[in-house]
Amino acid sequence: MSNPVNLLQTANNDCNLSQSPALSAHTISTIHDQECSGTPLNTSWSWFLDKTVRGVSAAEYEANLKKIYTFSKAETFWSVYHNIPSVAEIQMRYSYHLMREERRPLWEEPYNRNGGTWKIKCFKPDTVTVWRELLLAAIGEQFCDYVEPGDDICGVSVSVRDRDDIVQVWNVDSTKAEKARIVQKIQELCPNIEFQAVFYKPHQTHHAYEGAKQW
Repeated sequence: MSNPVNLLQTANNDCNLSQSPALSAHTISTIHDQECSGTPLNTSWSWFLDKTVRGVSAAEYEANLKKIYTFSKAETFWSVYHNIPSVAEIQMRYSYHLMREERRPLWEEPYNRNGGTWKIKCFKPDTVTVWRELLLAAIGEQFCDYVEPGDDICGVSVSVRDRDDIVQVWNVDSTKAEKARIVQKIQELCPNIEFQAVFYKPHQTHHAYEGAKQW
């Protein structure tokens, strides 16, 4: 399992997050205890941080991607959530990703390349609420009944932008996205929030997509 102290300190230093809370020794101990005895999730999930820089290659993006922590218990999720900066505190152009198991938020990876994301623009005052609801829906497997058979939700992301923020829900099979009801589920999770642009985009249609990795 990843060492949460080193990873969080690295990510925080890279982002110059002046309001980043440090994980205390007590919190680290609690996280380890929770992973041994907490309420198990269906799968583990990994938290990542990155910064969007236009024009970088997939390899450069991958090199700058920071893994914060991998957890498999509900209690551990809350410990990490409350001990890293809120999405309202991270700087412009940074993103949080929560990915199933230890998948990385890279379009070209074999486990991602046939999928895509639902992208939704939301007003900044709503971002914290929307992000929290997406996190809970993901780890609680609440999207299962809203995707087509054979498809799966493998991650959620939030990206901080200058005007409106972007939240995303990742799936594994873009050919099954048309009949999915993910947007409906998000609206059910956030009934009082007005979203702006909402659309689905397969990874392979991105201009910056560099093709499947060869292994």
